[in-house]
This record gives sequence, structure tokens and C-alpha cells, in this order.
Amino acid sequence: MDDFEKELSESLTRRPAPPGLKGRIMAERARRASAEQNGRHVMWMRLAASVTIAAVLAGGAGWQWQRVEERRRGEEARQQVMTALGITAKALDKVQKRLQANDGKED
Repeated sequence: MDDFEKELSESLTRRPAPPGLKGRIMAERARRASAEQNGRHVMWMRLAASVTIAAVLAGGAGWQWQRVEERRRGEEARQQVMTALGITAKALDKVQKRLQANDGKED
């Protein structure tokens, strides 16, 4: 047991820190803080990029929806014009038939 007690006593004896230990500890602490800060910075950059991409996609979808809506309105207006032309053609046919009927009566 004497060897064990001697080893235990030596291991529990206070020794001065190696030279430069404090500097290495402080440098490691600063490196970790910097890495953590950079990690946060990267996270915010990714978040900003995601929001920008979402805004661009939403704007593109809105623009596409607007084009579809304009095309739908254009088709609706075209259909209304075609209906109006059909009604006008029928009215002109009636007028022409009346005129032809009146021309035949005058002879």
C-alpha cells in the first residue's frame, strides 16, 4: 500500500499550470465564440435567403395568376363581342328580308 499512497500523494500534489495554458484556453474560447457567432450569422443568412426565395415565388405566382386572369377576361370579352355580332347579324338579316319584302310589293 505504500506505493499506492505515494502515487496518490504525488497525483494530488498541486503543480503550476504549464506555460501558455491560459493563452491556449482563451484562444479556444474565442474560437468557439467566433464559430458560434458565425453559425448564427449563417443561420440568419439562410433565413433571409429563404424569405427572399419565398417572396420571389409568391410574386411569380401572383404574376402568373394575373396573366391567367387577364386571358380569361379577354376570352370573356371576345365571347361577348361574338354574341353581339351574332345578334347584329340576325337583326340585319331581318331588316334585309323586310326590305326585300317591301321591294317586291312596290313592283
